[in-house]
Amino acid sequence: MVKNPPEGCQRIIPYLAYADAATAIDYLCRVFGFTERMRMPMPDGRVGHAELDLEGDCLMLASAGPEMNMVSARGLPGLHALMAVYVTDVDAHYARACAQGATILQELTTQFYGDRSYRAVDCEGQCWTFATHVKDPTPEELAAGCGG
Repeated sequence: MVKNPPEGCQRIIPYLAYADAATAIDYLCRVFGFTERMRMPMPDGRVGHAELDLEGDCLMLASAGPEMNMVSARGLPGLHALMAVYVTDVDAHYARACAQGATILQELTTQFYGDRSYRAVDCEGQCWTFATHVKDPTPEELAAGCGG
């Protein structure tokens, strides 16, 4: 029987475009710990479709181009989206990203809303927040953290 969604895929899957998708795949695997599941090259050498895995969840990406009316974050004037990713051990994830030379936008810290997180950008300017949920704050703690 056909499984929906397919095996290894969650129901909502980010799909990103990169000017140099092959370099982005290498970067995401080396720096952020993704694993390449599959890659479909186009006749011109660009990546038509690729799937990466991180702790059992899927990320899809492709080369930017007019075929799908997709552009890379590199060419945009500002932040258009943020990838928020929960990982099992954000401290280890942060150490790996730093050791691999990631550009860190926000240092690793525990947030008032219960996540321990950091923010980084990838090789083309796509913004990522990696986190581990470490505490369930009370409604009062949430309100105080929001300035309320």
